[in-house]
Amino acid sequence: MSNPPIQKKIIHAGNHVAEFPPDTKVRFHFITQAITKNSDGEIVLGDVIDDSRTYSQPIEILIGKKFKLEVWETIVQTMAVNEVAEFHVEKNLCLAYPLVAKTLRDAYSKDKSKAHEHTPSSHCCGAMALANGPKLGYDDLNQLMEKPTDMLFRIELLGVDLPQSYKKETWQMDEIERLNALPRLKQEGNELYQNKKNAEASSIYAQAIGIIEQLQLKEKPGEEEWKNLADMKIPFLLNYSQCQLLLGNYYEVIEQCSQVLVHQPDNVKALFRRGMAHLNAWNPKEAKSDFEKAAIIDPSLSKTVQQQLNKLEEMIKEKNKSDKAWLSQAFGKTSS
Repeated sequence: MSNPPIQKKIIHAGNHVAEFPPDTKVRFHFITQAITKNSDGEIVLGDVIDDSRTYSQPIEILIGKKFKLEVWETIVQTMAVNEVAEFHVEKNLCLAYPLVAKTLRDAYSKDKSKAHEHTPSSHCCGAMALANGPKLGYDDLNQLMEKPTDMLFRIELLGVDLPQSYKKETWQMDEIERLNALPRLKQEGNELYQNKKNAEASSIYAQAIGIIEQLQLKEKPGEEEWKNLADMKIPFLLNYSQCQLLLGNYYEVIEQCSQVLVHQPDNVKALFRRGMAHLNAWNPKEAKSDFEKAAIIDPSLSKTVQQQLNKLEEMIKEKNKSDKAWLSQAFGKTSS
């Protein structure tokens, strides 16, 4: 007789039996380990893959909102508040874990050497990973994606909040609520930008980008609904990159504008802003290429582009002059 797909072992009993109607918010910590078998068929428990106690906050999910890793929603509903339990889960129920783990690491990891910056780029990477294969930016998660295994989840249920007892954040909204929030976020971001509050505006635009990418996760990459959401994301990426340009985060601008240009190779705003970022990051060849292409697509930019090209030429001359002086000094010291 085969084992059930989910096996539970209580480590510490809870003290309050909760109800879980739809929209209930549950808070918990988790530890994940892979379960494999050795050559003798014995079960082997792997090293810890993730431990949410290293994150900046516990994990929160809403019951009935089609969380990507559905088995978590299932197992927490078998628990009492403050209970600690281990769940041995068959690999077929854990296939979404690598993508969920990537999202959680990017969002909440305190150790930035093991987590990517939580910016729109990380969201874009998640979407691109779905489109181009299991390349999530973490070797262990890539391996899990390619070779799924049974998983052991150690869960501590910290709290259960019934619907109407808390204010929803954007990630807790349903699809319609999220879509309806986008115009408001765009207006808020634009107002902050107009008031020269670039960091605050950037944060709002990033929030909108995150909402769109959450919606994209429910669609198949490349299909019409996914493409429509990708198009919807572009104005927010452009606004975000403009704020980042003014904040001096040039490589962030290059990355975000490049994401736009993947979908719209002739987007003039993306080309020009990326050119400005390359100019300030001292990538002269790339800056010149972006500026010239922008001017070809939109001839009305020719004068502005020429000004930037002239500036670039002066910068190159100054650098060559500086390099020549340095070499001359170094050569003089060597020969003396």
